[in-house]
This record gives sequence, structure tokens and C-alpha cells, in this order.
Amino acid sequence: MNALQAVPTIRIRSMDVMRGFTLFLMLFVNDLFIPGVPKWLVHSEADEDGMGLADWVFPGFLFMVGMAVPYAVAAREKIGSSTAVIFVHMLIRTLSLLLIGVLILNGSRVDPQLTGMSHLLWLGLLYVCVFLIWNCYPKDRPYEPIYKGLRVVGILGIIYLVYIFKASDGKGLEVGWWGILGLIGWGYFAAASIFLLSRGRIIVVICGWLIFFLLNILAHTELKIELAGIGRYLHVLLSGNTPCIVLAGTLVGMLMKRYAATPRILLRILFLLATIWLAMGFVLRFWFILSKIHGTPSWALVCCGISVLLLILLYYFIDVKGYQRGMRVFEEAGKNSLTTYLAPDLIYFICWGFHLPLFFYKQSEYMGLAIAGSLLWAFAMLWYAILLKKLPIYLKL
Repeated sequence: MNALQAVPTIRIRSMDVMRGFTLFLMLFVNDLFIPGVPKWLVHSEADEDGMGLADWVFPGFLFMVGMAVPYAVAAREKIGSSTAVIFVHMLIRTLSLLLIGVLILNGSRVDPQLTGMSHLLWLGLLYVCVFLIWNCYPKDRPYEPIYKGLRVVGILGIIYLVYIFKASDGKGLEVGWWGILGLIGWGYFAAASIFLLSRGRIIVVICGWLIFFLLNILAHTELKIELAGIGRYLHVLLSGNTPCIVLAGTLVGMLMKRYAATPRILLRILFLLATIWLAMGFVLRFWFILSKIHGTPSWALVCCGISVLLLILLYYFIDVKGYQRGMRVFEEAGKNSLTTYLAPDLIYFICWGFHLPLFFYKQSEYMGLAIAGSLLWAFAMLWYAILLKKLPIYLKL
């Protein structure tokens, strides 16, 4: 293993806090009642050259997925896992994310008559099965058979839901754009594979980032790479956008790990990197608009630059200056990201299915109420996920 991975791991709290804060913003913008809030909070139109807060949130989370890769690999190596074992673990995690992502994506296509249940019930049962399968159960030997049984129930449940699924056109499941978790899965697989198989060599990771960055540029030109047949399944990799953002995070994670003992040097490097990415993004804007929906390279670079600037701010105050007040909820949410993201949906399904007036603040007459309601919802959902973990109910792929 190279010198990079031989560097002792220093815990950087700001990484968990930033991940949790990004999740908070993700829950906030996803809950917003769009007709009743300012345009700068929501997504820009597909062909509009610009960004709202919602256009940064998901790439911000992708960036954090990449940052965690060097630390996750180091943790596996510390317990004696070989490269092959770690790669298999990465592959299983990727396939799990792809599966969950595609299933959730297809939930909106459920035809109640053909499937035999509403899309809310189908999705609700799907989420229950996901938690049954991927929940991190306590390591209590007397109850181990029960936990295994719950996983079997979850697996059989998903098989049944896939079997009965029918869309309005009579078709079954479709891959589509893979869904949010599917995009995370592809980006994670690209970044983690390059990092692991290169033995953590920073020059190889930079080259990998450049390749996906160039693919992202080509995807918006006549030179776009298209593969017959399998291209429809590999479009996330071929478009380069998502892997480019995740690999940018991996590069920053490697720098954080290497220079954690010298904060002043680390801050200078990160600021330089943020400046370069922002400058490149705005230069590319002359040829490619800033568009999340189209996944343009200019948008990807600007988002990476913003992510690094936010990281610098949090790192300086939390890890350098030792500021901790009010950070616990974000830190805990950042350690439990998948549960924090998915668990609130079950409350949505129940409220929508039984017409419960929990979301009374979603209206266009009082803008302040609409925004405040979504802020309170997002904050409450962080505590909700923390409470679930104490039960213990939390996902671990």
C-alpha cells in the first residue's frame, strides 16, 4: 500500500457535519411547495442557464459520497480485508444502491388496477422491505435467527412486489435514469474502484477524474459516446457527470486524509482547488449552460467548487477552531445518511394515503409559512432518523 494510505487517519468531524447539513438541505428543498417559494430555492428549468439552491444539494451529497471513499477503504484495510474482499463489498453495495434506486423510481409508475394496490401502498411496502433487508441489526446471538428471518421476509417481499408490478402501459420495471440512489451507486462504484485498484495513487485518481470530465464534455457534443444495447444501462458512466463529481470528492477526501495534521496547508490547497473548479466552471459556461437537469460540465465544476468552499468553512470552525455548539444533529445525521434520506418518505406515504393534514404549510398564499414549514420538517426528520437509530433501526449497505 502506498504512502497515502499509510498516513494515520485523523477524525475530521466537519465531514460528517457537512454530510448531515447537505441531507438537511436535501430534505428541505424536496419538501418545498414550489408555487409558494422563491425561485432561487428550487431547481432551474432544464434549458435555463442558472442554479437554485436545489441544483447544488444533490451534487453536494455526491461530492460527500466521494470524500468518504478513502476513509472507508482505510477502515476495511485496518481490520485486515484484502483488496479482493473490499472490491466485492463495493460491488455488493453498488448493486444494492442500483436495485433500491430502480425500484423507488418505478414506484410512481404503478398502475393501481393492474398491480392490485396503489402506488403509495406499493412504495410503502417496498420501503419496509428495504429496512428489513439492510437494517443493521444488533449482534445478539439469541436473536440472530429472528434477524435472519426478517431479512428473508424482506427479500421475499421485494420479489413479490416486483412480480405484481405493472405500469399503465402493461410493462414491468424499467431502469430509466436509475433514480437518485442508482446515480449514487454508479458514481460510488466508479470512484471507489479507481481508488482501490490504483492502491490510492492520487495521480491515478486525478486521471480518472479527467477522463470522466472529458466524457461529460463529449456527452454535450456531436462526439457523444454511444454504445448499442448496453449504452442504455451505462449512460451514467458514459455521460461522465456523476462520476466526475464523486471523484472530485474522492480527490478532496485524499487531500484531507493526507494533510489533516497540517490544517493551514490543507486549507490553502482546498481554497486553490475550489478556485480552479469555479473558474473552469464559469469559463465552460460560454459553451455549456449551468444545468442540473442536462448534467452539464460547467454545472458539475461549479457545484464541486461550492462544495469545497462549504467544506473549508466547516473544517475551519469545527476542526481547527473546535466549534461544536449545535453541530451534533448534523453530525449524527451525516453518520446515518441513507436512513435520514429514506425514512421520511414513509411518513409522506402514510399522510398522503390517509389524507392526514400534516403538511398544511404547503400553500402559496404565505411564503414565510411555506418555507418555515419545510425547514421545520427537515430539522424534525434529522431527529427522527436519530431516534430510529436508537431503536435500533438504521440502514447499512
